[in-house]
Amino acid sequence: MTRIGKTRTALVIGGGIAGPVAAMALRQAGIEAAVYEAYDSTADGAGGGMTIAPNGQNALDAIGAGGLVRAIGTPVTAMELRSWTGKPLARFAPPSRLPSLQFVWRADLYRAIYDEAERRSVPIHHGKRLTGATETGSGITAHFADGTEASADVLIGADGIRSTVRSLIDPAAAQPNYAGLVCFGARLHQSGLPSTDGVMYMCFGKRAFFGYQVFEDSSAMWFVNLPHRAPMTVSEAQAIGANEWMRILRNAFADDRTPALEMISRTKADELLITGPMENMPGVANWTHGRMTLIGDAAHAASSSSGQGASIAAESAVELARCLRDLPYDQAFAAYEQLRRPRVERIIKLGARTNSNKTAGPVGRVLRDLVMPAATKLINPEKTAWQFDHHIDWEATAAPRA
Repeated sequence: MTRIGKTRTALVIGGGIAGPVAAMALRQAGIEAAVYEAYDSTADGAGGGMTIAPNGQNALDAIGAGGLVRAIGTPVTAMELRSWTGKPLARFAPPSRLPSLQFVWRADLYRAIYDEAERRSVPIHHGKRLTGATETGSGITAHFADGTEASADVLIGADGIRSTVRSLIDPAAAQPNYAGLVCFGARLHQSGLPSTDGVMYMCFGKRAFFGYQVFEDSSAMWFVNLPHRAPMTVSEAQAIGANEWMRILRNAFADDRTPALEMISRTKADELLITGPMENMPGVANWTHGRMTLIGDAAHAASSSSGQGASIAAESAVELARCLRDLPYDQAFAAYEQLRRPRVERIIKLGARTNSNKTAGPVGRVLRDLVMPAATKLINPEKTAWQFDHHIDWEATAAPRA
């Protein structure tokens, strides 16, 4: 498609997942984009697992990258909620007309996207910690802690939940909310359990939330959301040490009639992933200022409970590139926000509701387990399909904000 916008170059701040996806989308739109990452090295081996929803796969397909997910992912055909006794409470799945969710390890997804970005000649610069930005009538210059600078027509913040770009756009922007949960996970190469046949089980334990899936070869993944009243950073959680956390986790699931205790006991301490606090962002009032805008967690950080964080980040990256292809940057930013804000804020609210169920007390737990089965029977699956059945038409021309 012929590019009709006037943006020629872009700086993308943040080299996680959203940043390289945005740079690839921008290059497909005819805009030269380079990625600037604060850390000196790549993030290989970091992070736990996640699901990429059908809508996230669709967004990546728009830039020819959806196959990366399907190559490394394992299909999740349904998610089943269970009580601490093992009683089924509800089962959810995208409509059968849509592809399955894909479970991926973040480290594998990061490496696949990073390699693809390099294959497409996207420059990725490490050791570039953003400290400020100066805007002129013709462009914007990023200033980095190492004393270097870079200039382009626009600057895009894909630098995560503690975004520096967000603070430059709005110094009064709210800080992330702690969801009252600390997160852990592990990959078991041999679980000793039968395959769950594509179903990921989510168990509301007496003291913590446990999720797991067993694959065809008996390898498995599990994760825990552990209620913890006081906020703590990732480094503070990791400082407590894997051995102590393993003891805490075994105690948390000692009374549950789910595979939690068995799977945790089969995990070696050095295999435990301490991924830290679960957080989300309150509504970010200002996504844009001048020649700067935000994507991904910097703009709309959904908690991991939503299962949509990476997927909606990919959506936003692709939609922003499409808007910048077709409109002057100021109109493009406005059209992008109008397209994205209602959808992502609705998804964030759903994730927050799930978090409240995970931290329910004894009375709330009993009420939840009584009400949820009856309530979910009344839900028409097509009414929840809006999350997954979201298509980006790359060929369509972006329209100015109404």
